[in-house]
Amino acid sequence: MKRRDYLKKLFVFIFLLFIFLSSGCTAKDEMEKNEIRIAEQYGIAYAPITIMKDQKILEKKISNVHIVWDQMINTTAIREAMIADKLDVGFMAIPPFFIGWDKGMDWKIATGLSSVPNGLVTRTDITSLKDITSDVRIALPQPGSVQHILLSMASEREFNDPKKFDNLLVTLSHPDGMNALLSGKEIKAHFTSTPYLQNELKNKTFHQILDGKESFGGDFSFIVGVTTNTFHDKNPELYDAFTASISESIDFLNNKPEEAAVILARYYDIPEEEIFKYITADDTTYSAKVKGTKRFGDFMEKTGYISKSYENIDEIMWEKEYYEE
Repeated sequence: MKRRDYLKKLFVFIFLLFIFLSSGCTAKDEMEKNEIRIAEQYGIAYAPITIMKDQKILEKKISNVHIVWDQMINTTAIREAMIADKLDVGFMAIPPFFIGWDKGMDWKIATGLSSVPNGLVTRTDITSLKDITSDVRIALPQPGSVQHILLSMASEREFNDPKKFDNLLVTLSHPDGMNALLSGKEIKAHFTSTPYLQNELKNKTFHQILDGKESFGGDFSFIVGVTTNTFHDKNPELYDAFTASISESIDFLNNKPEEAAVILARYYDIPEEEIFKYITADDTTYSAKVKGTKRFGDFMEKTGYISKSYENIDEIMWEKEYYEE
């Protein structure tokens, strides 16, 4: 009798243990299924991501989602994290996306994000690109960045030499580039964007000699969102919730700029009034539409920064609905 009771209790214990472990695995699997790892970079161009984060927009669209947020110095760091399977989504400019795509990166553009003022700031004794000599060092986020390619476009137009300034580039994040320029030492030029661009121009020692839109020859998406093929295919529900959340965050910025400025001021350490001015400026646009890919791709192929461009938009984007010629 005692042996029978013992076996009965042992059976119950094993059964309950099995149920506990099974439920634990299910919860773990569910968490992994609904995990998304997102990387951004620096500047007002990434404002919709901050809004999405602050307002928990994605969390409201899908249950049990676990979001890992990261801020990285440049696209090289984002690309390496994606290769190591430590990242699902990265926000970057179109040129560095093409460089990764050309090298076989298993990624495509998921959404547009923003277009913001950007340009080349120099000391006032440098009045044009013709004054940039071999002793001038130009700070920008990295070779192959949108700033680099815009400088190359301007250089080709003016000197018929797109790579004229390639040996003068110094890789620095926007904050570090600004600090290096303002220090007045090695860095004499900085290709940057809002709000660093405006902050540098407050100093009368510096001025802007080149505008990004002028270099490109029209409007273009400054920042886009890129996802890996694995993330896109593995969890389409989470992918759709992510892109919908970006669109909602952009709508929030465009429709409620005063409220958005209050939120962003807490994250950027910039006065609300100043942020409001940045996000509502005529030359600032927040949009999920992606614009400028073909011109960038064809220029980079022609000048040897990548080995190929694309023929069909499906090669580089998940959904055509976000594409604008």
